[in-house]
Amino acid sequence: MNGRGDSEIPDAGDPAEDARRARWTAAGTGALLALVGLAASALRFAGSAPTLVPAAYAVGAVVCALASVLGSRGRTRRALWLLIAGAMVMALGDQFD
Repeated sequence: MNGRGDSEIPDAGDPAEDARRARWTAAGTGALLALVGLAASALRFAGSAPTLVPAAYAVGAVVCALASVLGSRGRTRRALWLLIAGAMVMALGDQFD
């Protein structure tokens, strides 16, 4: 090897540590997106937006909250797909605004 000594790829870590990190990431991201969706829903409900807009934000927030629960239980793949779906529902509400 001609490169520096610290440029080698480190060994893969503990699989349990990786799973724990993925579980916390999914749970934390789901909770954060749920809070943001509920805040956006409350702000749009108080304004003059059509009824569909705050409903879309609220539904997206509920989907993200469900993803957070699934992520905390170790179902990270399903949680990440639900996070994508929840964000897409909230984006749809943004398009109607």
